[in-house]
Amino acid sequence: MAIKNKQILKTTILFALALTSMTTTVSAQRRVRLNLERTIEIANDSSLQAFRNQNLYHSGYWEFISYRAGRLPSLTLNLTPASYNRYITQRYNYDENIDVYRAQQMYSASGGLNITQNFDPLGGTFYLETSLNYMRNFGDIRSTQYSSIPVRLGYRQSLIGFNEFKWERRIEPVKYEKVKKQFLYNMEEVNENAVNYFFQLALAQAEYRLAVDNLASCDTLYTIGERRFKIAAISQSDLLTLKLDKVNASNSVKNTRMALKRAMFTLATYLGMEKDTEIEVELPGIPRAKDIPAETALNYAKLNNPTLLSHKQSILEAQRDVNRTKVEQRINATVNASIGYNQVAEKLGLAYSHPLRQDLVSLTVSIPIIDWGVRKGKLNMAKNNLNVLEITARQEEISIEEDVLMTVSDFNIQQGLVATAVEALELAETAYSQTKQRFIIGKIDLNTLTLSLNRQQDANKNYISALQNYWLSYYKLRKLTLFDFDSNIELSSKFDIENRVR
Repeated sequence: MAIKNKQILKTTILFALALTSMTTTVSAQRRVRLNLERTIEIANDSSLQAFRNQNLYHSGYWEFISYRAGRLPSLTLNLTPASYNRYITQRYNYDENIDVYRAQQMYSASGGLNITQNFDPLGGTFYLETSLNYMRNFGDIRSTQYSSIPVRLGYRQSLIGFNEFKWERRIEPVKYEKVKKQFLYNMEEVNENAVNYFFQLALAQAEYRLAVDNLASCDTLYTIGERRFKIAAISQSDLLTLKLDKVNASNSVKNTRMALKRAMFTLATYLGMEKDTEIEVELPGIPRAKDIPAETALNYAKLNNPTLLSHKQSILEAQRDVNRTKVEQRINATVNASIGYNQVAEKLGLAYSHPLRQDLVSLTVSIPIIDWGVRKGKLNMAKNNLNVLEITARQEEISIEEDVLMTVSDFNIQQGLVATAVEALELAETAYSQTKQRFIIGKIDLNTLTLSLNRQQDANKNYISALQNYWLSYYKLRKLTLFDFDSNIELSSKFDIENRVR
């Protein structure tokens, strides 16, 4: 019992000295204790990758807002406050029956309001406008005129042309849905990275503690060996082996301390903390069993995966291009019709008095005759591009399906590996404790003790690795499906994405 207490005391002292040596370079070093859940929360709030993801989402969000704003009426004010023109112009002289050049000076100003409204089903545009023009002539004959259009209502429409508005209504909602799902997908990548860095630090932390414990144990065993060597209970070779183990254990403490610092630095940097922050991680408990059917995961992946939505968007855009090139091969006719009033007078008030009816109807026709196969070539290119995108989308869908199925299988296997790792760790710790006691009383040799110690250390590392692989598999599955299998809800329903741009 005295030997055991001595070993515990040495272990405590060595561990305290090691921690002290890690903090002497920074007088006011910050210490943080993190569990896995808190690490993921900080990564989502403070990591540079999370900020990047939010800004990428903002770009897509405002693009969609601009599209929706384009479906609403727009009001435009057009002004020309002042325009002065001095020039020589050709005029006809009635008295002398000849053309002459005369100097001319003119000042003008104009302004107008224009309201437009796109009509998506037909691809046309309604417009409502009003305008006022002022003109002042200087020279031999001076005059002032006001020209007004109190109101004019019209409609412009391509009769058999390409309807850009119709395709926008199909493409833009898909594009925005992809932006939202891509944001959630990227945030799940943040979770994956946080889990990976967390367990890298956990493993480095465990290896360092094992190295400190091993050094204390080797020191105790060497002390015992010296006593037993004096009474010829062990050979000099065994004593030297114990001393070598002590030296190696001391070197291992130094190496694992450096690895621990690197792992701390990596996690602190990723979480946006001060680089000198000392982080101690707390391993999560044994996860509860989850039953994730492969078919369920596959369905959510097809519904939510942003890669598939991206391919859907690309196919729609390619179909739009095919439609555009087909339309361009045919006759194109555009009609513009409007009805309104106008008036001209020398005084502003009279320009709005008794306005005259103003009607406009125009039809423009464009007929392709010879283009040496340019339109046909563009159509074939658009069709081939559509075929390539459809094949690529199908290949990507198959690849994602395989990835989801393999991840589900891997996750289910990892659940079993965690359970066996826990059992193996308990057995290894019990076996090493008993073997150590038997070595102290001289019933087993040094090789048996060393083998038991190695097994105990390997079991500890394997347990941490099993936890790491389990959580990495879980968050990868969340990323592929954008589904929370703990709450059984889609991730998109847990986030108020629009508020992220407020």
